[in-house]
Amino acid sequence: MRIATAGKGTPMMHRTPHRSGAKGPDELRQQIEQTRHQLGHAVAQLVGKADVTERARVRAADLKDKAGAMTVQLRASAAHAGHGVQDRAVQAGHAVQGRAVQAGHAVQGRAARAGHAVQGRAAGAGHGVRGRAGRLGHAVQGAVPQPLRGAVRTGMRHPGPVLVVGVLGAAAVTAGIAWRRLRHH
Repeated sequence: MRIATAGKGTPMMHRTPHRSGAKGPDELRQQIEQTRHQLGHAVAQLVGKADVTERARVRAADLKDKAGAMTVQLRASAAHAGHGVQDRAVQAGHAVQGRAVQAGHAVQGRAARAGHAVQGRAAGAGHGVRGRAGRLGHAVQGAVPQPLRGAVRTGMRHPGPVLVVGVLGAAAVTAGIAWRRLRHH
């Protein structure tokens, strides 16, 4: 039997055809020696393959340990960076909030001053209108016949209802005019 390698160093066993056997003890020893040599070579190749597998396993374990250590380190770095970002965001939020409060107070102050100014002008205008209405009312009261003067005085004391009645009367007159025009056309 002789051992040969096929392709990638895989040992293959080949049988030598039986002719008549060895021609003598020397030839038999030589065949045995050759077979031992081939077997030794095949065993060395197998040991080499087993050694590569073991080395790959050890290397994979080392890489796995390094990856685990790197993962822990990256997590710690990410957590530290996250805390830094969070702290900066909180500080920025407080700063923005402070500026917003200041701006709100400023706007509120300006609005209050503008409101007071408008209120003062409205009060002044109201007093002016009331004074003119009073003078007009006295003039009307003097021109109105005696039996209607009580109604005019009541209207002067309560101008709101008189104003509403006046608006409703004007609306009724306008509607009547419009109705007449539509009927005649």
